[in-house]
Amino acid sequence: MKGKRTRADAKVREAEKAAKRAAQGNKPKKIAAVKATETGTATAQKPEVSCFISDFDQYLFGQGNHYDIFRKLGAHLTEHEGQKGVHFAVWAPHAVAVHVIGEFNGWNETSHPMSRLDPLGIWEVFVPGVQLGCLYKYLIEAQDHSLLYKADPYATEAEMRPGTASKVSDISDFRWSDKDWMEKRKKKDPKEEPMAIYEVHPGSWKKHPHGPDEDGYYNYRELAHALADYVHEMGYTHVELMGIAEHPFDGSWGYQVTGYYAPTSRHGSPKDFMYLINYLHQKKIGVILDWVPAHFPKDAHGLADFDGQPLYEYPDPRKGEHPDWGTKVFNYEMNEVKNFLIANALYWVEEFHVDGLRVDAVASMLYLDYGRESGQWIPNKFGGNKNLEAIEFFKHLNSVLLGRNPGAVTIAEESTAWPMVTGSPEEDGLGFSFKWNMGWMNDFLEYMKLDPYFRKGAHNMMTFAMTYAYSENYILVLSHDEVVHLKRSMINKMPGEYEEKFANLKAAYAFMLGHPGKKLLFMGQEFAQLQEWSEARELDWYLLEQDQHRELQAFVKALLHLYQKHPALYELDTHPDGFQWINANDGYRSIFSFMRFDKARKKNLLFVCNFTPVERPDYRVGVPKKKQYKLVLDSDAAEFGGSGVEKPTVYKAEVGECDGQPYSIAYPLPGYGVAVFEF
Repeated sequence: MKGKRTRADAKVREAEKAAKRAAQGNKPKKIAAVKATETGTATAQKPEVSCFISDFDQYLFGQGNHYDIFRKLGAHLTEHEGQKGVHFAVWAPHAVAVHVIGEFNGWNETSHPMSRLDPLGIWEVFVPGVQLGCLYKYLIEAQDHSLLYKADPYATEAEMRPGTASKVSDISDFRWSDKDWMEKRKKKDPKEEPMAIYEVHPGSWKKHPHGPDEDGYYNYRELAHALADYVHEMGYTHVELMGIAEHPFDGSWGYQVTGYYAPTSRHGSPKDFMYLINYLHQKKIGVILDWVPAHFPKDAHGLADFDGQPLYEYPDPRKGEHPDWGTKVFNYEMNEVKNFLIANALYWVEEFHVDGLRVDAVASMLYLDYGRESGQWIPNKFGGNKNLEAIEFFKHLNSVLLGRNPGAVTIAEESTAWPMVTGSPEEDGLGFSFKWNMGWMNDFLEYMKLDPYFRKGAHNMMTFAMTYAYSENYILVLSHDEVVHLKRSMINKMPGEYEEKFANLKAAYAFMLGHPGKKLLFMGQEFAQLQEWSEARELDWYLLEQDQHRELQAFVKALLHLYQKHPALYELDTHPDGFQWINANDGYRSIFSFMRFDKARKKNLLFVCNFTPVERPDYRVGVPKKKQYKLVLDSDAAEFGGSGVEKPTVYKAEVGECDGQPYSIAYPLPGYGVAVFEF
């Protein structure tokens, strides 16, 4: 990347010199301690020795390796020379001057000037008497002398929208009680553990009909109990939470972030959010957050043109803006920007005990021409369309986060054929733990939308994913993206009359559960939400008063409990030894049969899935051993809305070749029927 990092390299060299001076015993930098008064005015005190940001802090930040920079920048309650107050610090190298304004000084724009620390351009001030919960902003004078009113990029709490100020907060004294969970997590290999994820948008999962505010939002603490109880009962192993980092616009679903270090105040305080995670862990439920390092919005109080010039974004709009989204792109060339993001990822995992991050829009970061027409993008130094700095960023991020936090995961939402997304950085991979399998999802949904008569001509859409199933560590996803923007809800994607739609969806979910890969379902899909999802209203829980919806929910619950009970469904997800087709070619009848194996090969499973309404009373499936095959799931059971016809629970294999196997069992397979046998 020579020739593209002149300014960053110069700053690193300056920081290295500063670090050497510090090591030789140089005195720390000076800052002005400014006294707050009851009248909202203040007088600058004589410069005091700064005990807050050292030359070595600047050196690490300039190199991009200050992994707890959030302890230095931002607003922190502290004590200085016997006085309690708050230390404010912000990175704004292009600024002519910076003042901190807030409730503590009546938003006085001149009373609290900040001191500049070179070479990186960090501004700081200690203000005695500032209290917890106080609102504040930074007033930045740009080089053209315009004034910018900015929220703190490192604030750990923000004002409730539509307000845009930051809030003095302290998360250091929360008392965690999830030590057992955290210790066990360190010893687990996530690839071999069950992962059935419930994707949740907290603001619309459930709402108070007459809540404490007009939005009806659940507080994080209320959400903890309601969500944990439901998820635990259903059998999910993890929740993935959307829209947690502070964002100004509800309709962005949390994907246009202005407060990367602040859990959204829509549901309470940072400690309330900690309570939610702590409680979920006590219920043995993991927590994954959506994380958005690809882009950020242009809101005036946010990161865009932070100090009057591009700072967090690339300066050239051909790299620094997404034409389709109207957002800014992080400058992965700048060490301080990469540090901001990597420290943020560590902050959620280490300070909030989050178990993983699902990284949004990875493809948009990897490709310089993503969403851009000819002339709207700049090739890399080799003339190609790969963003070399973003590639290095991912390798750095995943190496540090997963290296420091065994058992935690990073998940890439990556929709292209980019190689080795989950490969190790040492082998030129990006280092993610898992990748969303978008190819499987697209083929699967296109197949399921077809009238059953035409499915025989598209049989390979359901089998193709097995040709690349082990090229990455995959998660099979049916996410929020598939039930918005006129794509229809999952139940309304299904063909046929009303009852037939439910039968189709049960067969679909069973096939998904049996297919190699971890699993993700968006909220509401488990009981056949009829409407497309909207962030403005809660899920249609009243549907559970109707038999079909309640029976589908019971079927999904049975699938999830079967999943957790049988290591064959997750232990060898990333290894060919865990899966074998019985018959992948029965396209004429649109029936799929396959086996899943655990490491010990003791409690293996046989799946048979019928994707037409045609009954097969004489259906015979090949099996590998002359054993007994126990029926452990029957979609035709009365509790799932089936016929309820009683069937034997044990089937003995008979000698005779079938489906290329030496033995077989006969089973009356209903239309859209699913049967799972243990052997």
